[in-house]
Amino acid sequence: MAELIRMPKMSDTMTEGVIAEWHKKVGDTVKSGDVLAEVETDKATMDLEAYDEGTLLYIGVEKGQAVPIDGILAVVGKAGEDFKSLLDGSGSSNGASESKAEAPAEKPATPAPSPNGAAPGQATSQTPDPKAVSAAPAANVNASIIRMPKMSDTMTEGTIVAWNKKEGDTVKAGDVLAEVETDKATMDLEAYEEGTLLYIGVKEGQAVAVDEVIAVVGEKGADFKVLLQGGGQPAAPAATPAVEAPKAEAQPTAAPAEATSDNGHEGRVLASPLAKSIAKEKGVNLAQVQGSGPDGRIVKRDVETFQPSSQPAAQPAPVQTAPAPAPKPAAPAVQPAPVAQGEYEDIPLTQMRKTIARRLSESLFTAPHFYLTMEINMDKAMDLRGKVNEVSPVKVSFNDFVLKAAALALKKHPAVNSSWLGDKIRRYSYVNIGVAVAVDEGLLVPVVRNADQKTLSTIAAEVKDLAGKAKDKKLQPKDWEGSTFSISNLGMFGIDEFTAIINPPDSCILAIGSIKQTVKFEGDIAKPTNVMKVTLSCDHRSVDGATGASFLQTFKGLLENPFGMLV
Repeated sequence: MAELIRMPKMSDTMTEGVIAEWHKKVGDTVKSGDVLAEVETDKATMDLEAYDEGTLLYIGVEKGQAVPIDGILAVVGKAGEDFKSLLDGSGSSNGASESKAEAPAEKPATPAPSPNGAAPGQATSQTPDPKAVSAAPAANVNASIIRMPKMSDTMTEGTIVAWNKKEGDTVKAGDVLAEVETDKATMDLEAYEEGTLLYIGVKEGQAVAVDEVIAVVGEKGADFKVLLQGGGQPAAPAATPAVEAPKAEAQPTAAPAEATSDNGHEGRVLASPLAKSIAKEKGVNLAQVQGSGPDGRIVKRDVETFQPSSQPAAQPAPVQTAPAPAPKPAAPAVQPAPVAQGEYEDIPLTQMRKTIARRLSESLFTAPHFYLTMEINMDKAMDLRGKVNEVSPVKVSFNDFVLKAAALALKKHPAVNSSWLGDKIRRYSYVNIGVAVAVDEGLLVPVVRNADQKTLSTIAAEVKDLAGKAKDKKLQPKDWEGSTFSISNLGMFGIDEFTAIINPPDSCILAIGSIKQTVKFEGDIAKPTNVMKVTLSCDHRSVDGATGASFLQTFKGLLENPFGMLV
């Protein structure tokens, strides 16, 4: 039966998308996971995946044409199938029930996270990220599944903070169904289907993985249980026959579960289209890659960081004479809980803390860090700060001086203003500086964009605004995405010096210590002076020691002669 492909909502601010390129033409065979088209949104260019198999029967939008959210893009079905009735009935609200049931074609996608360093509005290859997506109804049930969307580039699961609707309530497109706590903020989950809220599958306070079922919206009285049984786990039911069919060889068959088969379903590799494309270019066997996405899905990061073992590639096991199963990669050891000797409290992990643990562990154990420490005389900067604050509309801090100096130094040292992307190093012509902000649940890194082009007072006002949003959990994806360099300042807490872990995919992070009064000698005369220690953490894959040292020399010069930053 033919299915409508509609324009999904790929960002929280998106109202329409532009077809940048079609990767399939009418008559082409389409498989689940194929990239149908590239869609330009208000933030990036993203891949539109197919989630139905068949033939591309119809393309209703030309390249370069803008389409509103939920607008019809294409039709996929059986070759020769009459789909015109589907198009005729889809435009009216009282269309045939069959068309209405099949309309929501924006099925759940698991996006491959794009590098945080991507420029605002710069094209990035990433899978769609709709706020609320629905699975294709089964057995003509007039209802749609609502799944947990991917609301940030690092999100793997979300927690339902509160439901704004209850079962039986009427739902309209645009209504806020629930509040979802991600790893970075609490965001609204909007409804994109009209009808009745038939089912809520997740309780308040419960964490749900991206793409998992959280609710069902449809016609009042619809038998949604059939839909849940048939559509609860996309692609998983297809793999079940592979285990049940060869009973005599059940043990050997289970081993190469990740190997692809001819029909593309049984035991197929679960990977994003972008990951597949990069793997093909680099000659990486996806069957050897450990996926870090939801349900073990292989994403871009997994392919780029994959290191082939020194052993020869595992040979595929013959179907008939299956050898002993290859051992699976050992799961990381779970530290046993210590035996409590007194009273204690177990603190549940928040989404933010889980993500901090995962991303910084990946950074520290993947990126080869090295550290460069330097002392900077802050006497002139302290004098200038007093004069600037006499005329500035907002109070300028030493951190704002540091941020401005770092931005100007990065323009002179583009090798430091870069990202390691696995098969290439990306150097940025713009300077977006991430500023680490401590909040109750962890650490957020909002971004000051084009910092080199802004005045000290502008930077001070922007940092203050972003820090307030971070503490109130009001940051949006546009506020934390796209850094090219990061700064972490613990000087305000009395810390003399420290080393910071790089915020991937940035190549460097600058750790700022406190300003301490010490003594300097001019000849035999001792004079008081104010010194600040800074430590630059560098990813040795993209930044060499001499490069980092040259950056620090420029940074030091700007702070020791700060009047140059004002002209």
